Amino acid sequence: MSSPLRPAAIALAALMLAACATWEPKVAPLENYQPESFGAHAHARHYAASPARTCEAARRALLSQGYVVTGAAGEQVSGRKYFQPDAYHHVQLEFRVVCAPERGDEHASTAFVNGLKEQYLVRKAKDSASLGVGGIGSLSLPIEGNLDSMVKVSSETVTDPKLYERLFELLGEHLAHAIVPPPPAAPVASAPPPAPPPPAPVIVFVPASLAPAFAPAPAAAPASAPASAAEPASAPEPAAVP
Repeated sequence: MSSPLRPAAIALAALMLAACATWEPKVAPLENYQPESFGAHAHARHYAASPARTCEAARRALLSQGYVVTGAAGEQVSGRKYFQPDAYHHVQLEFRVVCAPERGDEHASTAFVNGLKEQYLVRKAKDSASLGVGGIGSLSLPIEGNLDSMVKVSSETVTDPKLYERLFELLGEHLAHAIVPPPPAAPVASAPPPAPPPPAPVIVFVPASLAPAFAPAPAAAPASAPASAAEPASAPEPAAVP
């Protein structure tokens, strides 16, 4: 580096180090903040229907407004919808409905609804490059890249009572036509496959040329049984008298 530029680089590095040393993150003040009071009933509504039927009506109400149902299991339904106010601003709105039964009446339930709003901003990814400066070492400078990324900037619960009121009215309209889907049928056990048949006997034919040269010996005649000892011997004939 030439001598005229060296003092300028040193001065620039000193200013950047001083700025980094004095920079502190700013905390956003809470404007128009209202503490939780637990005094409103904007998130609940009673219906003369079973919990399963009420949640089915809530699922239909969310589907009719373009929400993507992300979960529907028995007595709970959740749906999400996406908004794009401008090219660099993205909003997600999600509603969760929980249907609770009423005590002593199986045809009455309460629907609890909660809305969540999340906001994102599109920002370019920033990289850093190191620059060697004689006498003071290396200096890191931020450089903007070409890749965009979504950064969450806020996440808050929806507190507008009019929005919940419209949702409850729409749920009541779909309740008149809601039918609880039947539970899935249990799989039927199939019969075991039949046993395979026994193997067929194998018969081997031997050619006459390969038969043995000798014939089999005839079977011996059975020996005569000995005379029984109990049988009396024949008496001798008497001699002739002259």
